[in-house]
Parts: sequence; C-alpha cells; structure tokens
Amino acid sequence: MSSHSHVVNIHKVDATHTKTQSDHVAVEEPLEIQLVSAGAEGAAAKSVSITMRTPGHDHELALGFLYTEGIIDSYQQIAAVESIGEIEAVSGYKNIVRVEIDAAIDLQLERLERHFYTTSSCGVCGKASLDALRVTGQKSLAEQETTFPRQTLIEMPGRVRTLQPLFSKTGGLHAAAIFGSDGEIRVVREDVGRHNATDKAIGALLASGELPGHQFGLLVSGRASFELMQKALVAGIPFLAAVGAPSSLAVQMAVDFDMTLVGFLRNNTFNIYANPQRISEGASTSGD
Repeated sequence: MSSHSHVVNIHKVDATHTKTQSDHVAVEEPLEIQLVSAGAEGAAAKSVSITMRTPGHDHELALGFLYTEGIIDSYQQIAAVESIGEIEAVSGYKNIVRVEIDAAIDLQLERLERHFYTTSSCGVCGKASLDALRVTGQKSLAEQETTFPRQTLIEMPGRVRTLQPLFSKTGGLHAAAIFGSDGEIRVVREDVGRHNATDKAIGALLASGELPGHQFGLLVSGRASFELMQKALVAGIPFLAAVGAPSSLAVQMAVDFDMTLVGFLRNNTFNIYANPQRISEGASTSGD
C-alpha cells in the first residue's frame, strides 16, 4: 500500500522525562521527470528535472512543472504520462515520471537547457530573471479583474488546514490551494516543497482544462518567492497569497506584471504588497 508518511520511533523529551513513542514523518523521495517525443521512434527519454518531493499526485507534479516552465502550453500536447522504475519500499511509489510529448511539438532540448538556467534562482540576478519571463512571452495580468472578499482571504488558511491530512499527521508539509472569488477551494495539494505543491495544484488545473486560471487565487504556505510568483504568472493566476513573507523579487514581479500579492496572511490579518484593487470588502461566500 502506498504511503505519504512514515512511522519512526522517537524519544520524547520534556523538562523531567524521556519516553519512547512512535511518530509520523513526511516521506521525502526524489522524483525524476523525463521527456520523450512521440515523433522520434526509438528516441531515448531526456531527464529534465530531479526534485525532492512527497510521493503522490506525481503526474500532476510533472505536468505542472512542464507547464510553468514553458515546455508545454496545453494538455493537448501530452501524448502519455506514466510512472516507471522500481517501486520504493517506504512509499510504495515509482520515482520516475515519463511524459510523452505529441509528435508535432518540437522540444528543442538545447534551448530547453538554456531556459532552465535563465529561470533558475541560482546565481541569476533579479533583473535577468524578470527579463527572461518577458522574453518567453509572459504578459501583464492587469486585465484580469477577479476580486476576492477580504473575509474570504482571512478564512482561507484555516479552511485549507482542515484539508491537509498529511500536515495534520506529520506537521511537516507545505500546501498550495487554488480558490475562487466565491471562496470555493478548487484544489489543495501537499508536499515537502512549496514549489512542488504549487506544481501539483497547477497540474491538476491543467489536466481538468481550467488554465489559464484568470478566475482563481493561489494560497501558499510559507513565504512567497520569485519562483512561486513565476508559476502563478505562467498559469494566468493574478492573485497570490502567502502565509509568510514575500521576497523583494516577488514584490517586484507582482508590480511589473500587475499581480496582486498578499503576505503574512494569518491571525485574521494580512499585508498587501501590490495591486490591492483585487481585494473587495464584500462578505465571504465561502463553502466547499
């Protein structure tokens, strides 16, 4: 049976006692994402990413990653998705996802390698990262006027927490939630990494034909980074809210691409860092 958590024995220590008990920890295993073209007979699969993730929703993770990195721009470009390799003893999952791209799509793997370099957060300055988004055709979301009631936002972290079974069990997972202006939570995904949880959520929207997500907001646990803002932008989601702090580059990106950015969304308060016009005073209409 597949599992997202693993039971370990621990020593529970307080000021006066030590006792032995069991505890749940989140499973973390590597996932390799491979690409192969349906048009290249006998072609070898190309490994394009290895990420440490919590097993589960792996196909969504792969699809969301490929979409937010600009490798595919529609679900129709996917010929097949399969999990391959050995089944891991701890999780019960296979740790390779192979995505077959439609034969009509030119993968241009050399350009792909350069693209990953320019959009990585390692050793690339902020201006170069923002310019890279413009080069790949990302445009302002200023025309997307969906609004979200203030009370809906205040309620959202608590409502999402009730939909995080793994966090409740392990206390060690991030979440990404897609929600509408009416407060309906469309999808929640968990992972040890914020970026993986976000890719899983966006991959779910891609597979259900709901991208671009102009009518949605994205809530992420932890901080708001440039990488998460980039994923929201590519997915057409004009509103990002984070439980933690935003980075300076995340704020700059929100300003440059006319996205609404909210940080420190917790304890019934939040800060607006860019484009407050998408937050309304209307009453919450939340409900699942």
